[in-house]
Amino acid sequence: MRFTGGIFDVDGVLLDTPHAQAWREALAQLMAGPWHALAPGTSYRPDAFTDAVYQDYVAGKPRKAGAAAALNYFHVRDSDGSLARQYGDVKQAILERLAAAGAFRAYDDALRFLLQVKASGVRVCAASSSKNANAFLKGISVGAFCSNEGLHYPFVHAQTTLLDLFDANVDGLDVPRGKPDPALFLAAARALGMAPGQCFVVEDAAVGIQAAKSGGMYGIGVARHQDRDDLRAAGADIVVEGLDTVDVQALVGDVSAGLSPTQETPATDRHMGQP
Repeated sequence: MRFTGGIFDVDGVLLDTPHAQAWREALAQLMAGPWHALAPGTSYRPDAFTDAVYQDYVAGKPRKAGAAAALNYFHVRDSDGSLARQYGDVKQAILERLAAAGAFRAYDDALRFLLQVKASGVRVCAASSSKNANAFLKGISVGAFCSNEGLHYPFVHAQTTLLDLFDANVDGLDVPRGKPDPALFLAAARALGMAPGQCFVVEDAAVGIQAAKSGGMYGIGVARHQDRDDLRAAGADIVVEGLDTVDVQALVGDVSAGLSPTQETPATDRHMGQP
């Protein structure tokens, strides 16, 4: 096998979660309410908190660091960090409300890719900066997905959730520094019992790719936000718009064990992606 460990970011790679929406709604709520007097002295406008701003400044970071980065982007002065803490708390409450309403889903291409990688014998680890990741992963039924797709794996039964697929999990682990520092991914490699060079990392954010590469790992960038160039600039070894286009056999070796032959994508239709 080329790689024996696979490390997966959660939000934006495996799942479409309401994190970006929660960050936007929280800041809008604060600016219209308790921070109303601060707003004129900032560059904040509701329509300025775009998906690109979220991806570039907030995605992939722990809650407090993400809050501080967003406030800094909009020139909100926060000398003692109290505003960032308040912002993070409001965002968390909104996220929990959205999650309870079922405002999240799995990316089908990511589930297919993860299942094929696991079926190949590669050990897999979830590695998200978010402390909410496990709850989201537990809310996705892989058993139902495989039944709907006509896929059969010996490690999937009717009650299997996405959380159950992982051999290790460092979601929400407190590390000294967030991405682009490699600490979280290095912890994931240790949890798998692998050297960093034995692992690939799947990320959708440039800071995540930077973290993977600085940790000595192979980086697969998933450009779900029209950000192929940003992922390439961050050092991704390959960049794809969907994980169905990654040739799992070329990445990790023979994946025939446990994979339903009728569902396997022809090798000629797959590739390792473009560097």
